[in-house]
Amino acid sequence: MTKAILSDTPRQNPCAQCGTPIPRPDWIEPGEGRVSYLWTCHACNYRFEAVAVYDTAAVEHPPLAA
Repeated sequence: MTKAILSDTPRQNPCAQCGTPIPRPDWIEPGEGRVSYLWTCHACNYRFEAVAVYDTAAVEHPPLAA
């Protein structure tokens, strides 16, 4: 499984409703081959989820050692 690294967290994602930049996601949930982000816009109170999906080849054959 790919680990979520704080420095890789998306920043300034535009709101899906009004377009206002959101500084950082409220919640990050890593999963098998994906990472989900929960965003809340403080300008219009819209909440939405964005999902990053990784290439299945990278997930099926992770490195054996760090």
